[in-house]
Amino acid sequence: MPTGDAGAVELDLIPAHLIAPRLRRLAFGAVGVGVVIGLIVGVFTGPGVGSLVAVVIALPTALSALLATRRRMWMSGTVIHTHSGVRTKSVDLADAVSAEMLVRSGRVSQVALKVGDGNRQVTVPLALYTDDGGRELEVLPLRALADGLVSGELAPAVAMSTVLIGQLRCEARGAGLEERPLYRAVRLAREANRIPQTVLTDDEVVGLTE
Repeated sequence: MPTGDAGAVELDLIPAHLIAPRLRRLAFGAVGVGVVIGLIVGVFTGPGVGSLVAVVIALPTALSALLATRRRMWMSGTVIHTHSGVRTKSVDLADAVSAEMLVRSGRVSQVALKVGDGNRQVTVPLALYTDDGGRELEVLPLRALADGLVSGELAPAVAMSTVLIGQLRCEARGAGLEERPLYRAVRLAREANRIPQTVLTDDEVVGLTE
């Protein structure tokens, strides 16, 4: 998130500082494995081939892990920005022409908002759930998303906003998982056996808060 944007709201479900150490260890581990295998191969085929093998093994994983430490997602006004580590993509919710709720169901289930303006799309993870509990987007980003979704005239976006408002109300009164709209989305997908991934219909989205 740019440091100069005082009004920006972070949208990262899992803050970068929590996963950066693990990703760095993964990058260093990939380099170590690549070097070891490269040395072994080099003994039999020569240093040139060994070095090439080391690079092929280590570079993709190490580069992906290091780039992941630079990924950010934030919101300024009604605009969602995502930084992949290389470039930044932005979508203004006021100009949205599509809004969908995605549910991935498995050992770790995810609920996400996917929104597009006709040229670009961004996906915002809203919650992660396991059998032992979960992690949900915090109050401030949920409120920012809810407000942004009603800034345009797209009916599905307004329905998504209603779900987020319902989630905020559950958070305010300390409601259990079974009452929370985002968890109900996961339960709906599981009960319908729509796994591992599904897109909820507009009627299903509306029903999450009923």
